[in-house]
Amino acid sequence: MPGQPLSVHVQLALEEVLLSRLATGEGAPALRFWDWTEPALILGSNQVAANEVDREAAEQLGFAIGRRMSGGGTMIVEPERTITYSLFAPASLVAGLSFVESFAHLDAWAVDCLRRLGVPAGYRPINDIVSPEGKIGGAAQARRRGCLLHHTTIAYDMEPGLVQQLIRIGRERVSSLGVRSAEKQVSPLARWTHMSRAQVVRALSDHFYSHHGGRPGRLSAAELAEAQLLAASKYATADWIDRLC
Repeated sequence: MPGQPLSVHVQLALEEVLLSRLATGEGAPALRFWDWTEPALILGSNQVAANEVDREAAEQLGFAIGRRMSGGGTMIVEPERTITYSLFAPASLVAGLSFVESFAHLDAWAVDCLRRLGVPAGYRPINDIVSPEGKIGGAAQARRRGCLLHHTTIAYDMEPGLVQQLIRIGRERVSSLGVRSAEKQVSPLARWTHMSRAQVVRALSDHFYSHHGGRPGRLSAAELAEAQLLAASKYATADWIDRLC
């Protein structure tokens, strides 16, 4: 599915909607690319917002705050500067693999594509796509009712120092609860390629379809409507975003 500019909370709700529809048989396995109407900080499901996010800096810089259904650390996403894709598949796709092995397996096609584009990409367990200079992207997963969601966020471009401004890495805990984000040097794709973000997304999409089959599709009106309702009732609410404190 090609990207469609939506708020971060609707994008996060779509992950739950599409995974649930796959589990009930209403949906099919899919590769989905995200696009955003705003920059955002996205917490992992088991993180404490007060530990991770500098809310004053986020407000000053116009970053929304959301929480996804999968684990892991806080992600920074920006329109035209970030690439995020999601894979929805039966959990049988990773049968026989350990949890750690499944991450590299599900991102292998993307690493191969980036290498073909001239990016010196590799994989660092558990869940990072890396270059010799640092982290290009990171993945997270959620598994429900025999189905798997695997989503990966890649930095296409990023202002130096943005991570330190927005994410409270290395700062004192406000709460004893929650998983902390790890301090890792970011290595954006723009450092390694002159291709535009749109060209990289197209290359990733084409590479996936050429190796794994499938065809381009679009969100249905029903899927989008369900996600908008779920965003309003859950993903955009303080009860969800600040559910750990």
